[in-house]
Amino acid sequence: MNTLLALALAIGVGLLFSRIAKLVHLPNVTGFLIGGLVVGPSVLGLIPKDTADSFAIITEVALGFIAYSIGAEFKLSYIRKIGSKPLIITAFEALTAVVLVDATLITCTLLHVPGFSMPMSIALGSIAAATAPAATLMVIRQYKAKGPVSEMLLPVVAMDDAVGLIAFAVSMNIAQAFASGEAITVVTMLLDPLIEIVGSLALGTALGFALSYIARLFASRGNKLALTIAFILLALALCSQWSFSSLLCMMMLGAVMTNVSSVSNVIIEQTDRFTPPIFLLFFVISGMDLNISVLPTVGIVGLCYIIMRVIGKWTGAMVGSRLVNAHPNVQKYLGLTLIPQAGVAIGMAQLAINRLPAYGHQIQAIVLAGTLIYELVGPVVTKYALTKAGEIGQVVPPPASCPMPKA
Repeated sequence: MNTLLALALAIGVGLLFSRIAKLVHLPNVTGFLIGGLVVGPSVLGLIPKDTADSFAIITEVALGFIAYSIGAEFKLSYIRKIGSKPLIITAFEALTAVVLVDATLITCTLLHVPGFSMPMSIALGSIAAATAPAATLMVIRQYKAKGPVSEMLLPVVAMDDAVGLIAFAVSMNIAQAFASGEAITVVTMLLDPLIEIVGSLALGTALGFALSYIARLFASRGNKLALTIAFILLALALCSQWSFSSLLCMMMLGAVMTNVSSVSNVIIEQTDRFTPPIFLLFFVISGMDLNISVLPTVGIVGLCYIIMRVIGKWTGAMVGSRLVNAHPNVQKYLGLTLIPQAGVAIGMAQLAINRLPAYGHQIQAIVLAGTLIYELVGPVVTKYALTKAGEIGQVVPPPASCPMPKA
């Protein structure tokens, strides 16, 4: 099939299904994924597998922009303003989800439950940390929710993907060692992931400073956008060449740029206008890649992943909130608002296909199936939690003894 025709069809299908999703009050990402699934090889086959596989470069670039956008949210002035409470809560809710999913899946693997494997279990555990902010923020804006839970939720969903990226970098090295049959050593578990993380962050830092300096030499917004795209592509190429984590590198590039560059607002604004079609294609292509025939073989694994991730998010948020003496409503309801999962998790699953080829498609099927469920259920549960917290329809101020930071 002609590649340009396939791209036009993919964009058209994405737009069509996003409109259908909006009519039934679902996030756009759900429509993109379903649209890609429908026209992909597993259902109608309008876009054959070889053509869909040729879109890999689009997926790689989209992942770079997703991670860059996450990093661009990390303004030091904002982090100083919100204090340490969201940081602590984020660490607990993200890592508890990782540990709980890992523990459950690895236990099933050791008990020789059919369908479970060690590399897949370790990889899925790290992906469990990621949360999609778009669906959650949509509910807050739609119902004009305001109060302690909403204020705490905003920084938490912005930061937990960063924790997830670090967990993923460490876990994938261990999973690859299991998949290759290598002995698990201190080097495999700690040194190799540490080199990858430090190298990725150092490269992102250097490129971030370079982008911030060079951007000042151009007055045109278009030129600033072109320069940013060039740096993102350069970072992706270098990460591929040196076996660094492109997600961590891009996140650091965005973080340095937003804190150092005097024109960061212009760069972010231009980037946000440029990326929607790329993100649309990314999710449609992800839907195309979903192999329905794999789903029956990963049903129990997927069910464990979906359930234990939700329990981990809820438990971790509750424990973290209690440790920092957060508002009682935050302790009760914050975890319920962290169910949605989309872009970053799907990106991790895409990377797993390359790094764990024997298990990647199973991992992708589980994550995509989970995404569809989370994106269907998540906004409804978020609305329920904010309503129970009294933040939809009325404002519940935090107690005087425990003021909450504003987002």
